[in-house]
Amino acid sequence: MPIAADFVIERASLVATCAGPAPRRGAGQRDISPLQNATIASHRGTIVFVGAASDAERELELHEHAVRIDARGCTVVPGFVDPHTHLVFAGDRRDELRRRLAGTTYEEIAAEGGGIAKTVAMTRAASDSELVESARLRLDEMLQAGTTTCEVKSGYGLTLESELAQLRAIRELNRSHRIDLTATFLGAHDVPPEFKSRRAEYVSTVANEMVPAVAAEGLAEWCDVFCDAGYFTPKEALQILYAGRRAGLKPRIHADQLAASGGCQAAALIGARSADHLVHADEAGADALAAAGVCAVLLPIAAFYLKLGRYAPARMLIDRGVPVALATDVNPGGGFSPSMPFAMTLACFAMNMTLEEALIASTLNAAWSLDRHDCAGSLEPGKLMDAVIVEGEPIELLRVGARRIRTVIKRGEVDPGTPWVNSPV
Repeated sequence: MPIAADFVIERASLVATCAGPAPRRGAGQRDISPLQNATIASHRGTIVFVGAASDAERELELHEHAVRIDARGCTVVPGFVDPHTHLVFAGDRRDELRRRLAGTTYEEIAAEGGGIAKTVAMTRAASDSELVESARLRLDEMLQAGTTTCEVKSGYGLTLESELAQLRAIRELNRSHRIDLTATFLGAHDVPPEFKSRRAEYVSTVANEMVPAVAAEGLAEWCDVFCDAGYFTPKEALQILYAGRRAGLKPRIHADQLAASGGCQAAALIGARSADHLVHADEAGADALAAAGVCAVLLPIAAFYLKLGRYAPARMLIDRGVPVALATDVNPGGGFSPSMPFAMTLACFAMNMTLEEALIASTLNAAWSLDRHDCAGSLEPGKLMDAVIVEGEPIELLRVGARRIRTVIKRGEVDPGTPWVNSPV
């Protein structure tokens, strides 16, 4: 029986389907399940066919006004999934970037009232519409760089009212922007100035007041804590994450970015879906993550812009069986690039990942880290027609600054910001 389709990418030189079970671990993280001279078709935004171009001609029945893209000479990869961003915020901290370039450390800037605390003050003062519209521009940039699904955290309010405002902004953006969003409550991003001398009281406030209020409005799917030196301890993180889990919020955690803080062990203990950053993760921490089935979400762009002097040990994590994902960490202080291909480039050249590992980390594993692997992260029937068409071979994605992404497709529609330059065949 013919397969009905209204959108077709035809005769691609290579389709990196990334199809198969998730997450990929160890040697399996290099398996991108490639097809040559292949066609992908969708109907109403859902993939209905992936296979040889010769088979497509026989099996597909195209609608009268179906969109047809001739992708000869191109590679097609799944739309990128960005599983760690802080893109809803107000204000600007590029002055801190200048200071870091002059040698000031992230910790020194934070101790002076900069960093997260500075953004908190500006975000609290912003209107709801300002939060939405500034984030919308960042999402536009992400879409043009190939991101079709992403996670967004709160965490720049640190009061119930401001945290709820950020989460409502995320909800509005998910409704009105083409990128699919999932929301994370990060009330434990830092201890706000008014609670500096009452730290335990703030932890209790997050766990016992903010978490229930967020859950009652259905504003977040995930609960996160910045578990690191100078921020929250593993004990405090677990108190908040257990409260989140009781309220129906699934756990994920910032861990071991600035120091070996016990974040990996906390992630393993609670069974977090992801432990993020891991710049200082060691083999014992990696083994704990692997045993508990926790995904390592690595953020090389943050390590790059924060001038940390080191990157997460991706090679060690993969070799010890931890599924690895990549993310941009879009944020006002250290996530200055919206580009998953840039994250992939740093992963390959600074963290010793292969191109195939980096691609799986940016698609299928990233989708699994967000519990979206049933609909995103690979090109196979039943999933969303979210795809990126790259001019040339997959290695072209690593050419920073070169416009090699020809077109981004979201739910079977071409992104107007990356129009196909040839007329449909």
